[in-house]
Amino acid sequence: MLETYAEYGAIGVIVSLFVMLIMNLIKSQKEQSKDLDDIRKSIAKSETKMENVESIVLKMLDRWNRSDETSQRHREDIVKELNDVTDDLNFLKGKANNK
Repeated sequence: MLETYAEYGAIGVIVSLFVMLIMNLIKSQKEQSKDLDDIRKSIAKSETKMENVESIVLKMLDRWNRSDETSQRHREDIVKELNDVTDDLNFLKGKANNK
């Protein structure tokens, strides 16, 4: 009879340890799920910030390109006017040399 109680006691201890193992695994899984949710939220915030920064950089580059086009047209206009003045000056030099 004592052997039966000892056997049932050992089985009870093993079952209780198994239940504790399962409970710890469930608890650990819940903590990992919570941590993963926090990481997902953090990644979503980072992605949003990166998209905003990317948008700002693209707008800034577009603005620089438009500014460069405007200044390039201005330089071309100045060179064109300078060429016209140089042509007129050469024409006048030619007339002065012929007299």
